[in-house]
Amino acid sequence: MSMAVIGLAVGMALGFAGWFGGFGAFLLVAALGAVGFVAGKFLDGDIEPGEFFRTRDRDRDRDRRR
Repeated sequence: MSMAVIGLAVGMALGFAGWFGGFGAFLLVAALGAVGFVAGKFLDGDIEPGEFFRTRDRDRDRDRRR
């Protein structure tokens, strides 16, 4: 499935949620869509859970390069 078709489906879902459920439903559908996107990327292997919890300490990175 192309990204254009996926974008169309997401846009239609958000539009229906906004029309029938109001702004709160629109935000709920958008938030759940983002969670589903991250879960899908995780299941595809594009991201790893450690990427969300890894700290970015500049001193530690500088020490590793030495």
